[in-house]
Amino acid sequence: MKRYNALFLGTLLTIIGLTACEKAEDPFVDRVAAPVLVVIDNASGDGGGLTAEPVVNQKIGGPVTMAVKIFELDKSGILDYKVGIDSIPVVGLALKLTRRDGTAVGDLKTDASGRAVLTKTWAELGVAAPKKGNSVQLTWSGEHKGQAFSRLSRIQAVE
Repeated sequence: MKRYNALFLGTLLTIIGLTACEKAEDPFVDRVAAPVLVVIDNASGDGGGLTAEPVVNQKIGGPVTMAVKIFELDKSGILDYKVGIDSIPVVGLALKLTRRDGTAVGDLKTDASGRAVLTKTWAELGVAAPKKGNSVQLTWSGEHKGQAFSRLSRIQAVE
């Protein structure tokens, strides 16, 4: 019986020792919070952080307008329900808009309300003869306070 108790105790200590190891960092995903909130204008859904790739519908026959609002989040009042989190527009922020394949679409700068707008034709976006359902995947990139960020979106052709 003493032998079984010793074996049980040894097994228990081994299990505790193995589970008490420090958790290794994830080598595949660098989890850094974005320095800004990027809200895509006129996107279906919220256009903000709840949609992985906001979609903006644009008519086939007209120009394609892409717009974004950039906010810095002041979280100093997060514990006070009367204050909460404040969204402060980021003024004069340089943005680069590219297609997912890396082709540059344009360079923008945010205005006093934190908004940047770019208007292009479908041909300039790489769609020579747009049809309903055609889409262009875009990446909005910039740097705020020394930290780079990117936000995905998509422009989709509608009639």
